[in-house]
Amino acid sequence: MPDQDPKRHFRSAEEDREILRHVPRTPQTRSPSYRLAFDDPDFLMRDELRPVRLQLELMKPELIFQEQGVDSTVVVFGGARIPAPGKKPVRTRDKALIRSLKEKAHFYEEARLFARMVSEYSQSQGGRDWVICSGGGPGVMEAANRGAAEIGAKSIGLNIVLPHEQAPNPYVTPALSLQFHYFAIRKMHFLMRAKALCVFPGGFGTLDETFETLTLIQTGRAAPMPVLLFGEAFWRRIIDFDALAAEGTISPKDLELFDFVETAAEGWARIRQFYQL
Repeated sequence: MPDQDPKRHFRSAEEDREILRHVPRTPQTRSPSYRLAFDDPDFLMRDELRPVRLQLELMKPELIFQEQGVDSTVVVFGGARIPAPGKKPVRTRDKALIRSLKEKAHFYEEARLFARMVSEYSQSQGGRDWVICSGGGPGVMEAANRGAAEIGAKSIGLNIVLPHEQAPNPYVTPALSLQFHYFAIRKMHFLMRAKALCVFPGGFGTLDETFETLTLIQTGRAAPMPVLLFGEAFWRRIIDFDALAAEGTISPKDLELFDFVETAAEGWARIRQFYQL
């Protein structure tokens, strides 16, 4: 049995678990009702326990970030399907789509270089701030974690359970590789420590996370921060921001909530200018 913590007045949960390993096996002790509530997966998975699971998913990463010394982050969003230069895109055999994705491979390299620049600065400041944070998957996310790993810097991967792309890329710092069930809680952790949001071309997930961030800043629910959209031609083609302002559905001033950039150096310069680093 583990030694009793002298600061505790009561026996620990782990000590109770150890005691229960030696309880005789009877119909009563084998009944699910006899399990300790915190040690009963079937109980924790009940619909009525969803609020508890939401709280746990919010709390676990928070404690891990504190323990691992992460105070602030630079978040990198972008498409999981964008390949590294020279690599063939996966999950499609359409030649036109393969060509389109290959043409975007330079964004992989820019994300990698950007993460490297940010991580070098982070390490020069002690490594607790400016930590690269991605969705933990392939494509642009992999590039961001890779850039940090190449100089020995830590980086975060916030994975979510999906039918595809749910495995962490190999460049995420293992102790900062987290997995989520709830999209909403994952998005909170993307932004709770963010000092900048850097968005490369991507799909629905990238758009969802980007517009939620812009909405939070627009409405004053989140503090202003640099929101950088890499690849102006891509963004102008898929979203007519100016039309939103012209239609009156957003304010012309809302167009100042984000900036277009093309390169890693340009993106990092915008962030340094914003914070007067």
